[in-house]
Amino acid sequence: MLDVRGLTSSAILDLWERAMQLHPLDRNLLFLSAALPESPNVLADWPVGRLNGALAQFFSSCFGGRLEGWAACCQCGEKLEFQMNSSELVGETATEPVSVNGRIFRLPTTRDLARALAEPDPNRAAMRLLESCHVEGGAPGEQDLEAAGEKMNRADPLAEIRLALACPACGHEWQDTLDLGAFIWSKIETRAKRLLRDVHALASAYGWSETEILSLSEARRSFYLEMVEA
Repeated sequence: MLDVRGLTSSAILDLWERAMQLHPLDRNLLFLSAALPESPNVLADWPVGRLNGALAQFFSSCFGGRLEGWAACCQCGEKLEFQMNSSELVGETATEPVSVNGRIFRLPTTRDLARALAEPDPNRAAMRLLESCHVEGGAPGEQDLEAAGEKMNRADPLAEIRLALACPACGHEWQDTLDLGAFIWSKIETRAKRLLRDVHALASAYGWSETEILSLSEARRSFYLEMVEA
């Protein structure tokens, strides 16, 4: 269970400042380490689906359950909005490895994804990922890619969250990937910048320090801001 009680206004600013220079994969680990006892180094070895399930809980606890976004139709360019509840992103993650053509593979982790992303060629990246997950049996080859991918997806359905979308303008239907980390980062960045604007306004008006302003409850801070802006 995630514990986000420590995510005060100061904690949000700290997360924003620490995360802004990180790769998105590392941001996700940082976010969860703020709500879990595990360190980012430990979280990097979680199966990706387990990590995504925890990110969904993090989003729900910090920002409410509703995920809202938009996508552009790849046929006509029409923008369409979508929304879903993060509570829908619940699934069982297998812990057992999968077997393909006599070879054994464990489920991919963030660490494995990082190694694969270092490969500029998509085909080589897929093979690098498969090689990273190889546990037992002869060396994997391209003939294992499709079957291994299908079995891993069935074992870890939250590893890649796919949205079924349909364009209201041209009727084109397609699937898109939902990036939970990007949603969380957008929320944290928006909240952090709002907090900094609040600090600037109240510090300018009353001479209070950042620490004093952030220690105020949200209700009190909002009331002072209303008086400053009146």
